[in-house]
Parts: sequence; structure tokens; C-alpha cells
Amino acid sequence: MTSTTGAAEAAGTADTTRRRWHESRRRLLDAVSASGALTPDWRPSFEAVPRHLFLPERVWRYGADGYIPVHRAGEPEAWWELAYADEPVVTQLDEGAAGGPGEATSSSSMPSLVARMLAELEVGRGGERVLEVGTGTGWNAALLVHRLGDARVVTVEVDPALAERARHALASVGRAPRVVWGDGVSGWARGAPYDRVLATCSVLRVPGAWVAQTAPGGRIVAPLHRDVWSGGLVSLTVQDGGLARGRFTGSAWFMPLRTDRLPAPAVDSATGRSSTTGLDPARVTEPGFCAWAFARLPDITMTYTDEDGGARRVWLTGRDGSAATAAEDGRAGDGGGLFEVWQCGPASLWDRVEAAWGAYEAEGRPEQGEFGLTVTRDGRQEVWLRDPAHVIG
Repeated sequence: MTSTTGAAEAAGTADTTRRRWHESRRRLLDAVSASGALTPDWRPSFEAVPRHLFLPERVWRYGADGYIPVHRAGEPEAWWELAYADEPVVTQLDEGAAGGPGEATSSSSMPSLVARMLAELEVGRGGERVLEVGTGTGWNAALLVHRLGDARVVTVEVDPALAERARHALASVGRAPRVVWGDGVSGWARGAPYDRVLATCSVLRVPGAWVAQTAPGGRIVAPLHRDVWSGGLVSLTVQDGGLARGRFTGSAWFMPLRTDRLPAPAVDSATGRSSTTGLDPARVTEPGFCAWAFARLPDITMTYTDEDGGARRVWLTGRDGSAATAAEDGRAGDGGGLFEVWQCGPASLWDRVEAAWGAYEAEGRPEQGEFGLTVTRDGRQEVWLRDPAHVIG
């Protein structure tokens, strides 16, 4: 093969790659725009910043046997499908260490969620200074920089390897925001005050440092997590006097801040006992009750899966080895509106959930948007319902 032929083939491959990502990006952005998540003012940034340039050569997709690696060189079709699918892409397992249990520790977030959270920031004409906590791949920072400029974005990443990789990825598209290696809990005081703070990791408590480093009138957008619910997104406005207040604005599932990770409790499975409930297990996964449980059941972990046929199964675990499970189709006896529950360990967790549901019903079964959060610059945090004076947790 002559050098001319080789150069022509290389150019053809490059053209094919460009066409591939242009077409894939257009389909993705059209779908996210149609959903309402991607607003017209943010679309130019998504068009200008290719997601695939911020993904490593090896990523992971979740399957029946855990996280399955997808290599760009060996499985280009699968890799490109992930790059421009509206789903999160896992980019690191076990904090980059070999031989770990295979837990996801970093990812590129779902594009529609990224778009929704950027819209929540309510950025104006580009004059705002933004602190991002959780650099990850750097793609979200690149979107911010395209809109605001290098000098107005600071992004903090606790993992030095991820911070360095993101810095190089940003440089490859001509972007150079301040990339800080550090613990995002402390924000980055040297760049304060900020007009906006955006967290791309979930937190047990909104750190007081973020409130202290945000100018009055500024906004903090952050996903929350506790044992029972890891999907609450809040948008807070910072007021004079070092107080931030706002409402739950939706659901957003993110990996927890590393200092906030909760160990998986051991389950005492030797004490199983059966009971029945009139509470449909699927009801306790509704966003409104999840927000209520966020405040009222902070020490119970709840997960759920949709089984064959679409029935939802709920799993509860406690820190003392207690556990419970109930399924939407787990009818007891001849049906009669009762569902079968299995509980084990020293505490009856389903009974606690039923009691919390009763209190939730007594409040009129409020929707998620009726709940709010107040955070002070010293880190005090209160969950409230309908009015900041009605504190529930």
C-alpha cells in the first residue's frame, strides 16, 4: 500500500467518524430538546462540545453480571452507541484500583439530566461565575465554559487521575477552566464568591461552604441522597445573611460524594417472618413519598426493581441487619387487596414504612415539589413542607 493510499484511507476513516458523531449527536439532541430538558439557550453548547471526546477508550455498561467493559477499539459500534445514548456511561470502577468489587465510582451523566440541571442554574448572558463540584470526565465543565468562558468556571475533582484526564480532555477542545484537585465539600474559597454552584455528585447534606462561597441572589443546584432515597434534586437561592433556601425540583440520581458514601449493611437473613400489608409496595417509590421518607426515614435504605411483567419489588435494609421486601404482584391468599411482606432482623422495617405512609397521607400526600430545604453557612440543614416554618426533618 502506497503512502498516498494510506493517507486516503485514513482521511476516509476520519470522515466516517465525523459523520458518525454528527448524526448521532443530532439524533440525541433532537430527542432531548423534544423532551423539554434541553433548552434553546443551551443547545449551541451541546452542539459545539462532543460528548465522545470526553469518554475514555474503555467504558462500562451495566448487565446481568455487573458492569461489562466496552472497548472503543474492539467494539466501536457499542462504544459509539453508548457515547450518544441518553443514559449514563460508567467511566471508572473501584476508584481506578485493580481487583476491586466492581463498583462504579465515576461516570458521564445522562445527557438529558445534564441539560436539565444546567437549565436549573438559570444562567443569563454569561456574566456568572460558576463552581462545579465533581469534574468527572470534564464534559459538563466544557458545556459551562462554552457558554460562560474559561475564566468564569472552576471545577473541583477529588480524584487526581480524573482531574488530570479531564484537564487534558478540556484542552483538546480548546478549553481551559480552572480544574482543582481537591475535596468538593470545601468548595474552592480562592475563587469565591460564585454566582452559581452546581454539584454533579449527590450529597447527604449541602455543605455550608457552598452557601458561604455563593453571592447573595446566587443559586445552588445539587442532588441529595440519604439511605432511603438517592434521587432528590434541589435548587436553592442564597439570601443575605448566609442562608440558602429552595424546593425539590425533580429527581436526579448521581454517585455520592466520596466522603458521603454509605457502607452496605450486612443483612440478618436467619430470622425471616411473613406478614401482609394493604399498602401497595409500588406506592412507596412515588416521588412525593420519597421526599417525605428522606426526612422521616433517614436510616433505612430503599431500592426497587421492576420484575418480569412490570411488577415492582421493593427492598428495605437497615443499619442493624434488618431487611424487608414486598412486591406489587405479591398478593397474599386470594388477593383481597393484601400484599405479602417478608421481614427479617431485629426491626420490622416495613412496619416503619407503613407508619410513615400513614403520616404522609395525613398531610394530604404532598407532591415532591411541595418539599423544600433550608441550609445555613454553618451547615445546618432542614427539610420542610410547603412553608419553611413547617420543618419535618
